[in-house]
Amino acid sequence: MKDRPDTAIELRARALRLLARREHSPLELERKLRPHADSPEVLTTLIAELKARNQLSEARYAEERVRWLARKYGAAKIRHDLKSKGIDPELVERVSSSDDLARATEILNRKFRTPAATREERARRMRFLQSRGFSSEIIFSLLSARGAG
Repeated sequence: MKDRPDTAIELRARALRLLARREHSPLELERKLRPHADSPEVLTTLIAELKARNQLSEARYAEERVRWLARKYGAAKIRHDLKSKGIDPELVERVSSSDDLARATEILNRKFRTPAATREERARRMRFLQSRGFSSEIIFSLLSARGAG
């Protein structure tokens, strides 16, 4: 481990290595680079430069994160995750609005192969979908449309 902070060039190279692996939110990248930065000003300048060159994009990060999370979670959980990563609330609403009913149906079918036979099983499915960030109206419409399950 080095005793001295990274130079501006080393810090930029470190940032580009991180961005080459996957998209990062500006807040996330700043958090990862902060221990290696010489000063907060150098870090702020680097983040601004990466944004200006479109090497760091909040929109690209948000779209990729939504695509990744949508396989398992509902809109509420996705919105919460994006907000915790420092994404602009307007952008969060724009990218997280999708067909929650279709996604909930797919997730429910993957987890439970057969319809619920009892009230307890139906309640279990409701709790499962709720823990995944689906709204009550989506859950009720889905489970009532499937009859008992």
